Amino acid sequence: MKPVEAQDPPARPEQVDSSTPFPVFLKTFKASLENVFRVREDINQLSVNRGLPPYVLRDVMASNPFSTFITTEHNGRGGHVHEGIALLEAASYESLALSLVFGINWALFIQPVTKYGQDAAKEAVLADFVKNRKMGGLMITEPDYGSDALHMQSSWVKQDDHCQIKGTKHWAGLTGWADYWLLTARKLSPKKGLARDIDFFICDANAPGQRIVVEEKFNNLGLYMIPYGRNLIDVAVPATHRLVPHSTGIKMMLDILHRSRMNFPAMAMGFLTRILDEATIHCRDRLVGSRPLQSYDQVQARLAKIQSAFTICSAMCVNTCEKAGIEHNLATHGFEANAIKTYVTDLMQETSQSLLQLVGAKGYRLDHFAGRAVVDSRPFQIFEGSNDILYAQISETLLKQMKVAKEKNLFRYLHSFDLTHRASGLLKDMVDFELNTSLSQRKLVEFGQVVSRIVAMDLVLKLGERGFDKELINGSLGNLRQEIATLLANYSFENRVELIDPEQPHPSWQSYYDINA
Repeated sequence: MKPVEAQDPPARPEQVDSSTPFPVFLKTFKASLENVFRVREDINQLSVNRGLPPYVLRDVMASNPFSTFITTEHNGRGGHVHEGIALLEAASYESLALSLVFGINWALFIQPVTKYGQDAAKEAVLADFVKNRKMGGLMITEPDYGSDALHMQSSWVKQDDHCQIKGTKHWAGLTGWADYWLLTARKLSPKKGLARDIDFFICDANAPGQRIVVEEKFNNLGLYMIPYGRNLIDVAVPATHRLVPHSTGIKMMLDILHRSRMNFPAMAMGFLTRILDEATIHCRDRLVGSRPLQSYDQVQARLAKIQSAFTICSAMCVNTCEKAGIEHNLATHGFEANAIKTYVTDLMQETSQSLLQLVGAKGYRLDHFAGRAVVDSRPFQIFEGSNDILYAQISETLLKQMKVAKEKNLFRYLHSFDLTHRASGLLKDMVDFELNTSLSQRKLVEFGQVVSRIVAMDLVLKLGERGFDKELINGSLGNLRQEIATLLANYSFENRVELIDPEQPHPSWQSYYDINA
């Protein structure tokens, strides 16, 4: 794979519309990003300030990129998953934060509205996106109920032809920016209190009675381009703006979140490609002891792992193209969605740490891509489900499936499971054992890490069968085998160390050194 070399500034992008073939549209979009981030402005300087200058956002949105996410029925470009992934990939090569803006709008607003919105509301809202370049987001998380979304306290009651929604939400990406919000709440009954099920509503933040008050803007550690904060909800939304679940609201929420997690590789793809390009160029041009940095064995090991991450993410993108369209119900696909989200976000953080290590001191600056990559990629391991929680859920799901199948041998089950059967043959020497079905939470997390890598290996093998670069496939498989072996060693090691009373006084080392030593 050849690194991207410095090039002459791109010509100013030409105008495109919904009739422009997607390859031409994508090329124009990439040129617009290069123009605004590398010619008119310096992304490294933009990224040290919060938000974006209005003209930058205007230029980014000039080609109407969100039309890619919208079906032709609503005057968009088609809403094709493979085109959406390509668009997020292009954005994340220049800016991971920008790609997250796109991902929020696509997976957490446009797709849910397209699939579950009532016709009148859907037509008006999506038309506003196409014609007026609007943006939308999703509010689920509450100050006291982060990962415990099922117990959210936001409530709604029916009042004539409107639904009155009250509550507090925080850490919603695009706080104060988005024109539309999907709000989540539970129906409040005078007799029964809050219902168990969850409902979604489209809120037009610019409409009378629907204004959301931003009580506080957060100074988020990374992703400076995206505003976050705490929001006070007290709005009256038309009843026509309530999403209609195909069964229950909880299953609708799972379908939405699982689809969003399946889309994470789209945001990771361009980011990992950029890391690979930056690392390759730096290690080729940087001389240490009169030798190029890339000639050192440890450096080659780091570069090979970055190449492996690129290959794994490529395989995940192909998988998402084929499985994550809104025509599919992903409510029951938590195992696969969680395996993909957790591992690809781990890869984003690990590769950015490797790049920073390779670049050295100058990378430890907020206005350098390497340092920014570390802080910008870190929250991906937390939002939309903390990786620790999702890894435990992966294990719990697999254990339940094995129990139903009445199978205790891990290899035999993996060999029969459609998401792991390809990889099982390469790992038989490691996974041919009876699995303990009673695991502590820490062991559930460790085992979930193992399983996610096996799922990834299966996807890489599938990509190789389709003719992807053989050397990259083999290199990725080698790195995956090593990582799985290491994780299995951690899993098999019995560590029952328990927390010592944290309230007791902390002993000081100062009483224990020998002054005469």
